[in-house]
Formats: sequence, structure tokens, C-alpha cells
Amino acid sequence: MRRTVKRNPIDGFTVDRSDIAYIGEDLQRPECILAERDGSLWAADARGGVVRISPPDGRQQVIAQSYARSFATAADDATRFTQGTLPNGLAFAADGSLLIANFGTDCLESMRRDGETVVLHDSIDGQPIGKVNFVLRDSRGRIWLTVSTRIHNWMEAISPKVADGYIAVADERGLRIVADGFRFTNEIRLDAREEWLYVVETCGPCVTRLRVRPDGSLTDRQLFGPADHGAFIDGIAFDAFGNLWGTHVMCDRIFALTPEGELRIILDDDNPGPSRALREAFLADRVTPELMLACGGTIAPWFASVTFGGPDLRTVYIGSLRGTRIPWFRAPVAGLPMVHWNER
Repeated sequence: MRRTVKRNPIDGFTVDRSDIAYIGEDLQRPECILAERDGSLWAADARGGVVRISPPDGRQQVIAQSYARSFATAADDATRFTQGTLPNGLAFAADGSLLIANFGTDCLESMRRDGETVVLHDSIDGQPIGKVNFVLRDSRGRIWLTVSTRIHNWMEAISPKVADGYIAVADERGLRIVADGFRFTNEIRLDAREEWLYVVETCGPCVTRLRVRPDGSLTDRQLFGPADHGAFIDGIAFDAFGNLWGTHVMCDRIFALTPEGELRIILDDDNPGPSRALREAFLADRVTPELMLACGGTIAPWFASVTFGGPDLRTVYIGSLRGTRIPWFRAPVAGLPMVHWNER
């Protein structure tokens, strides 16, 4: 019997600047974006909360975090949290509230849709968590958390020599580390069957994956795709075919890794001179903020994430670290629905 090989829908697909439209305005650091079935978008915002962009007219609402007493710590100083909050990764909890990986407070938080926030976890194994980066909920209700580094000044971890990032999971047994030794752990995603957890190592710079066991432990760590992307990686998201889309941050590219691990460049808004200088400095372990700030394109500087949305999940939204609006384009394939997509 002859086996039929399905054509990959992204074969030959690229995005030109003329294909891009925008939504939102005057946003601040819309690093992570969540899309709901009704068309609503939720973007992390540096003003200390999230911005909700509502259909059909794109009306914006800034929802600022207001801290209630933490049930993780007895001595809760709301002023400390309010002044230092910097929402990064977002996920929806089963009740529709937002889980926030807060890069400013170094906590995993839960925020109601009116802004009231509590701290879920600020320590692990009796020690501060570290630089919390991203949060993901699976179909079993487990919460997966990435910590980029244990170094308080995270810039010191932008180095080929530092591998102190880790992954933790929270379930009925509490919060525990399930994998360690990553080079600036960033976004993570589960495949369609939740058999493998895919991990961005920003300073790898590569994507690795680990097999997920029923008890939440992770095994069989292996490389997926190129061993070195030649650019820092930030966010990732699966499409329904099994391609893993992602961002090269500061180089400002959208890429995809096919199920076979082949790298495809979908959108390129790189400024090659500064990017090259940053790459050389990284390999020499001499990265500076000035070299980083010199990088970035013009569509939305510092691409940080990709989110599939729209009624058919074929609208791709680009999150960024220095943009003030959200670029979007249409894809030839639907995104893999996130666990919240059919819950509300």
C-alpha cells in the first residue's frame, strides 16, 4: 500500500510587510498575547497589568493589578509588588482569571479580570523562585512555569556560559522543579497529545523538548531543530499541522520548525548590522544593554511571541517587547487550540 504524505501548508509560505495589519495602540511592552474565541485579545502591559482589546471595534481597557494579601507569604508588602510588577507570560486559569508569570515581582500570580491579584508562589524548595518568565496550563489543570535564571540581575545570564534556568510544575502535590540546567528558559509549549514539552532556551540558542510522564516528571531531553539558531529565541506556538512557530527576538524574525525540525523563516524584519554585532558580543560573552537596544526592526521592535487567534485560528498576532501596537497577518494553517479555547 502506498503511503500518502500530507503536504505541509507552510511550504513556500512567507509574509511580506504589505501583508501585515495592526490592532491596538499606545500599548507598553505587549510581550505575551492571549486570544479568546469571542475575538478578545489580552496583552501583558508594562503599566502593571494587562490590556484587553475587545471586538468588534477594538476598544481597549487597561486592567491594572491590585494586590490582595498573598496566600504564599505571610508578610505581604503590596507596595513592593505594585512598584515592581512586570507581567510577562500569561495563561488563562480554568475559571477565566489570568495566571501571570511576573518578571518584575519574581512570582507566579493569579489576577481576576477586575485586576485583583494574589501571589500563588514566590519560592520553591525554600528559596526565591528566580526570574519567572512564562506560564502554561495543560488539559489536566497542571500549571507549568519557566524560570529563566536564578541570578537576580538577569542581564548577567545573557551568556553562553550560564545554564541555571529551570522548569517547575504545580499540581495537587504543590510546586516542584521537574527539569533544570537550561540556558535562559523562556516559553514552553505542549504538543497536541501533550506527550512532549517544547522548551525555548534563549541563550542556547535552540529549542529542546522533553517527554512528559503521567506524574508530571520530564525525561528524554533532546534537541529539536537546529543546535544553534544564530539568534536569540523568545516565544513559540504550535499550529494544527504540527509546525512549531516562534520568534527570533531582537533580530525580529518569525520562524517555524517543521515536524521534522527543519527551520523555515516566515517573516524577516532584521536590522542585520546591529544583530551581527550582538551575536559576536554574545559568543565572546560581552553582551551589553546598549548592543541589545541597537537591534530591532520597524514592524514591532523585539518580536517576543506568536499567538494564533480569530474565529478560524488562522490570524497570527505578534507580541513584542518594544512595540506599541500588535501586528497581525493571516496564516495558511490554523493554530493548535490552547486549553482555554473551548472552555468559555
